[in-house]
Amino acid sequence: MMSGALMLQGTGSDVGKSLLVAALCRIARKRGIRVAPFKPQNMSNNAAACPGGGEIGRAQALQARAAGLDPTTDMNPVLLKPETDRCAQIILNGFALRRAEAARYMAERGSLLPHVLDAFERLRETYDLVIVEGAGSPSEVNLRRGDIANMGFARAADVPVVLVGDIDRGGVIASIVGTKAVIAPEDAAMIAGFAINRFRGDMALFSDGIDFLERKTGWPCFGVVPWLSCAARLPAEDAVVLDLRQSASGDILVAVPMLSRISNFDDLDPLRAENKVEVRFIPPGQALPRDADAVVVTGTKSTIADLAMLRAEGWDHDVIAAYRSGAHIIGLCGGFQLLGTRVEDLDGADGARGSAEGLGLFDMVTTMSGEKCVRPARGTTLAHGDSVRGYEIHTGRSHGRALAKPFCRLDSGEPDGAIGAGGRLIGTYLHGVFASDAFRTRWLGSLRKGWTSTLDYEHGVERALDELADGVEEALDIDALFALAR
Repeated sequence: MMSGALMLQGTGSDVGKSLLVAALCRIARKRGIRVAPFKPQNMSNNAAACPGGGEIGRAQALQARAAGLDPTTDMNPVLLKPETDRCAQIILNGFALRRAEAARYMAERGSLLPHVLDAFERLRETYDLVIVEGAGSPSEVNLRRGDIANMGFARAADVPVVLVGDIDRGGVIASIVGTKAVIAPEDAAMIAGFAINRFRGDMALFSDGIDFLERKTGWPCFGVVPWLSCAARLPAEDAVVLDLRQSASGDILVAVPMLSRISNFDDLDPLRAENKVEVRFIPPGQALPRDADAVVVTGTKSTIADLAMLRAEGWDHDVIAAYRSGAHIIGLCGGFQLLGTRVEDLDGADGARGSAEGLGLFDMVTTMSGEKCVRPARGTTLAHGDSVRGYEIHTGRSHGRALAKPFCRLDSGEPDGAIGAGGRLIGTYLHGVFASDAFRTRWLGSLRKGWTSTLDYEHGVERALDELADGVEEALDIDALFALAR
């Protein structure tokens, strides 16, 4: 049985590292290898609640699923959740540590390396293989000092690196050669080879490119992964890809305003997976479509700041007009808070300090506090008795008359959310509620009479992971990759 670790780093952000790690975890699992994912530092407002407590990036939760594991905080010990363009909340070992300006964090992040290494060692002691994902790119040499996410970690933990380049975005030859040219020789020595991701077309036309790269860098190529359509059926990590994830037009139109601090937008993936349902993310500068059957207001990392954005974009009027014209409105977590009468955050527990009037669709006030609710949860809707499951990650508690009619009752006995207008208005703190097939089908049926669905969403995710693993295993020299692990 093998033992060790292997790290994937990228020539840039969004080159597909997260899904390649998920694929390698699934491949190892199928081979009977006890495998776990690890990302030293992640920056994302898409987080997952761990059954044992705490939160990590949702990409690592998906990788854990690919490995057949429940997510744990050891898989992503440092998570940065941006609240403004220059400030983020620091999550350490699953729990909020503090918020910091970017410059201060960069100056102090090296102090977190012992925590990162401790988490990594716990995984390495427990599993046969740990697949590590870097963040951004090692070529960002201006960020090398104090690095805990790429070469700083790889060298401290003595983990070999495979460099991943994305040919679909262009310039892959220059990005791989350029990475070796700009990083320190000691860092370059950690790189055992490279792989190309997201290739389209005739692979034979790129053979000379591979030969050039191997000669120029001295690194072997472990393979070229083709463009795999199944990747679109898996959750995306970063909001920057939302404009690429619009679903096809359909009989039902669900409009989603793209809040500036949008979080956990993969809550909408089960709707996107439905045939004849169009989920349209609306960017700033565009009005919400008047013909939308429903509007979903997603979670946000900074409720008051995004409430101001809603008003600046005129989306507050659009949501209220849609509701008055008969559309269904759902608020998820922070989106639920935005639909209330007021949000109060005098201490800045959720970003911007202050208080603001909400959209007023729910008669409730939300008060933010330093206490954060992070937990998996399941329950039963009170209107129809549908089982729902998901997770909670939020600061703040809501109170008011609207909560007298909760959306569901959790298995813990607590009520959750609110429902009104005969079911046309729903608010819930439960992320992932649309993954519950019975509820999703019933809700879509309320938008379009006679609607039926045969989608088993969770099975679809498993099938997409298997297809991803099969495609990657066919494209890469997996035996050679796993043999690198130490």
